[in-house]
Amino acid sequence: MTGWRFGLALLAAACLGTPLTAGHAAPQDADEPVAAAIGAELGSLMSPDATRIHGVTVAMQEIMQTLYARRGFRPAWGDAKNADALLAAIAGSEADGLNPADYQLALLRDLTRQAREPGATATLRGQYDVLMTESLLRLGRHLAFGKVDAASFDAKWNFGRGIEGRDIAREVEEALAAGDLARRIEGLKPTHRLYVGLKRELARYRAALPTPGSVPAGPALKPGASDPRVPALRARLAASGDLDATAAVASPEAYDEALEAAVRRFQGRMGLEADGVVGAGTIAELNVPVADRIRQLRINLDRGRVLLQDLPPEFIVVNVAGFSLYYVRGQEIAWSTRVQVGKPYRQTPIFRSEINYLVFNPTWTVPPGIIRADILPVARKDPGVFARKQLKVLDAEGRVIDPASVDWSRFQGGHIPYTLRQDPGPDNALGRVKLMFPNPYLVYLHDTPSQSLFERAERSFSSGCVRVQDALKLAELVLDDPSRWNAESIAATVAAGKLVNVTLKKKVPVLLTYWTAWVDARGVMNFRRDIYGQDAKWGAALGEPPAAG
Repeated sequence: MTGWRFGLALLAAACLGTPLTAGHAAPQDADEPVAAAIGAELGSLMSPDATRIHGVTVAMQEIMQTLYARRGFRPAWGDAKNADALLAAIAGSEADGLNPADYQLALLRDLTRQAREPGATATLRGQYDVLMTESLLRLGRHLAFGKVDAASFDAKWNFGRGIEGRDIAREVEEALAAGDLARRIEGLKPTHRLYVGLKRELARYRAALPTPGSVPAGPALKPGASDPRVPALRARLAASGDLDATAAVASPEAYDEALEAAVRRFQGRMGLEADGVVGAGTIAELNVPVADRIRQLRINLDRGRVLLQDLPPEFIVVNVAGFSLYYVRGQEIAWSTRVQVGKPYRQTPIFRSEINYLVFNPTWTVPPGIIRADILPVARKDPGVFARKQLKVLDAEGRVIDPASVDWSRFQGGHIPYTLRQDPGPDNALGRVKLMFPNPYLVYLHDTPSQSLFERAERSFSSGCVRVQDALKLAELVLDDPSRWNAESIAATVAAGKLVNVTLKKKVPVLLTYWTAWVDARGVMNFRRDIYGQDAKWGAALGEPPAAG
């Protein structure tokens, strides 16, 4: 979708109403000079060398040409109520984590004042009108679709949304004519409770500025100890809301029970091991400046504008950064569990698909990436690696061959003339079930024999696939057929040890996402580390001037 279509499509989502008649009355005499000025400004924008008004690059030009041509180039912002509503909405965008400067707030306020003066020239009023419309479109785009285009830095991203086949110019006109622009702009924002919670926390963290002093490094602080760093620890936990700052303290340097409970709460919110021991990892999270947390909240609010609209009624969402999976119905979490995701150098891709079948007692065919990185370096020296990993080597005809008969040093990449396969069994890398969804990355959800790793706080252990704790329960949920596929029948199928493919009666959407900040069902603010550097890229794009398209 081109830039202007993308930008205007979002506004169409909220600007519904009765279509206007095909024509418009001729402009009133007082508006004729302004209409001429608007026409001149839009005409000059057709030149690639003249796309700026008052220093502002005007985007979405095709839709603006259509909009104003239908109006006979009459000014769109003669109604002060509409203009004031837009200026208020631009100022209020800061509460949603956006930057009002991206929508020329200071300039538009100044131009509004000048345009309302009796001696305002037609040229100034025409320029003002065009810039107000441009800012409305840009703000609408960002509120309903997000400011950042993740596809620009993540080739795997496929969460794009859009509205095709709509008369956008007509619907924008209807929004201006309705007299309730503030409500319509507000209606562009996600209403999902995750978004609402992040917005609330953004306001709270902004109120918490400036950041209290940091907790000095040193030996791990343990409950019952006395340490001169404890007052700094108390101050940080009080500022974050984890410790009641008004509670009585017997000794300022004592690490007492109340402080231990606060530390455990903080560690849980940060995805750390909630053991009450203040080691290097906990101190690092404690010392993250409030300004950095605000930036993290703004990034995740923008993700929310991309991801929390037009959701299916039932779906699975994997939060890769949070090492968690949720089965969602409506806005409620019906079931959740822990997951293991890809190592930072073998990242789990962020994309959307649909689960269409699952496999009980699966075989595991080793993908080229693992062959290249993990198998061949060892096999060149020791063909016994295949036996240790319980891998069969199959030739092009599917015959099992002796690994020792192959000169593995001949192969440098992962695409070899053999298939490496692990049969079903308790040690199979995929465990007892895998859930399949179309994607070019050879990733899926699956069980794992590495169950002990689910007890770790940070769980980036896989080669890209998502390992699911209690994967058989997830299989039961997606099958959604209690008479045929319940816990007992699934257990019996697994116990039989034979590979069984089952096609789902109804495909289940699966969203692999990346949230580093969210408010959980208890209303508790959670943060996670940016394990893949996605926040860094998103934050950089969020801070850049708006795209011209």
